[in-house]
Amino acid sequence: MPTTLGSSFLIEPIPDDTFVPEDFNEEQREMARAAEEFVDGEVMPRLDEIQKKGPEVMPGLLKQAGEIGLLSIEIPEEFGGLGLDKASAMLVSETAAKEASFSISWGAHTGIGTLPIVYFGTDAQRNSYLPRLGTGEWIAAYALTEAGSGSDALAARTTAVRDGDAWVLDGTKQFITNAGFADVFVVFAQVDGDKFSAFIVERSDSGVSTGPEEQKLGIKGSSTRTLILESARIPADRLLGEIGRGHKIAFSILNVGRFKLGCGSVGAARECLEYSVGYARDRKQFGRPIIEFGMIQRKLADMASRLYAAESLGYRTAGLMDAATVEAKQEFPSPGPERDEALRAVLEEYTVECSIVKVFGTECLDFVADEALQILGGYGFLSDYPIERHFRDSRINRIFEGTNEVNRLIIPSTVLKRAAQGRLDYFAFIEAVKKEIAAGKVAAPERDGALSADVAACEQAKRLVAFAVDLLVSKNLQDLVTKQQHLEVLANMVIDTYAAASTVARTRKLVRTHPDADSANELDLTRIFVASANERIADGARRLVANELEGDEMLAAFRTIDTLAEFMPIATIAAKTRIAERISAGNLRFLDQ
Repeated sequence: MPTTLGSSFLIEPIPDDTFVPEDFNEEQREMARAAEEFVDGEVMPRLDEIQKKGPEVMPGLLKQAGEIGLLSIEIPEEFGGLGLDKASAMLVSETAAKEASFSISWGAHTGIGTLPIVYFGTDAQRNSYLPRLGTGEWIAAYALTEAGSGSDALAARTTAVRDGDAWVLDGTKQFITNAGFADVFVVFAQVDGDKFSAFIVERSDSGVSTGPEEQKLGIKGSSTRTLILESARIPADRLLGEIGRGHKIAFSILNVGRFKLGCGSVGAARECLEYSVGYARDRKQFGRPIIEFGMIQRKLADMASRLYAAESLGYRTAGLMDAATVEAKQEFPSPGPERDEALRAVLEEYTVECSIVKVFGTECLDFVADEALQILGGYGFLSDYPIERHFRDSRINRIFEGTNEVNRLIIPSTVLKRAAQGRLDYFAFIEAVKKEIAAGKVAAPERDGALSADVAACEQAKRLVAFAVDLLVSKNLQDLVTKQQHLEVLANMVIDTYAAASTVARTRKLVRTHPDADSANELDLTRIFVASANERIADGARRLVANELEGDEMLAAFRTIDTLAEFMPIATIAAKTRIAERISAGNLRFLDQ
């Protein structure tokens, strides 16, 4: 059991120490620089070929990436990989996001294509596949979705029947990234009609083929096809994991996929922001650079504050998973089934956090790309400028790896499930908050330091979420699963709570560990984001109350929300002007990385 439990951010104080991008050591930064040099030197010069989907371009680039170690970051050393942590993988994901078609192809291979074998494969399977996947000799793909089972993955109709020393698979998988050139597919199928299971299928197996390339709105350079299995015969030892346990593989790996997708989105958002800043400095209207105009400054500041929050919560999550991984390896120092199970448990532990990273990161990118296009005006609409490509490419991210709607349902349902199981002491926290409210004494941290109001707001946000959960549970817990609009509001409150606390934790650590550095920009970014998140969280609670209560009971609940909601008077116009002026001068990161 990891020291920091998944979802515990809802009941525990903001941590004094959390992993932040400024914690990377030189070795990790060197890996990121290698990825950046590869993308700038090898990928971007071939942008036109990529967009036209030249048949050998993407597999060739992936093989080149494998030759310099970019495909083996998360493969254990004993199987030919680098065995690096999730934070390092996130940094590389962020760096590789400059060109989305490559980033998606690379991510599908290194993440959902390779990691099922890393975490669930037998030693024989790992020894057979991982060295080749790590070098790019073979490319991987993940085949879960079907025409009739997208979000409802367990309703898959592809079948697997045992025939002597082989499995025979029949069915069609849809929207499979890398399908045009992948050598290995992780395929999910029903055994005996109801035992959802996973298999390793090779392109060379009999009965395996693919449909034509899909014509897409964005990520045009990536391969997306159907995978067709017609009495595809594979050896019996290609079963991945156990029969009937495919859901554990699918959902655990999707957690990692969501995490990595959210991280990559942050990198693409940073590209859009940096390009927007450069354009706004150069573009003149009415005799002045448009970066001096107030509404452009507001846009840049809003883009920067969301990006700062997305980066903060992403790296915090990476740090949690890495710390839990270290603990698992310390508990089980020798490789074997017990260690494998402990490492798999880490992926499941942070389900909520990974869903938040995915939702927040992808929606941050959509917001930033949209505002970037608006800053460029008509030029942003032209394919001669990169924002047009980023705008189109970003849209798929809210659908990939479980739609953002599905992830919003996962967040509150997982919290409530863990509370009911006793894995998260959430109902005790709710009772404590109710006692505070009844006594008219709502606890809050001591106000000291530059971020005291922000810390207090984050602590009160947890109480607002607890108040909202108690309201919904008191109405009908069994019926709650069907109330998707209620759960959506609650999920948004939880997301903002985690994002605000992660942003405060990052800035508080930076101020403490770098007392001589100028942290004015980070303080402004944090205050802007926390103030807006604070308003959204309180508004969410009011919306739920208005839907569930009436009359005096509703008015009393509104008064309670007013008591719990930390009012944060902040001169947002002045703060956003300062942020825009600083990023115009090149201050996009706390420290030079």
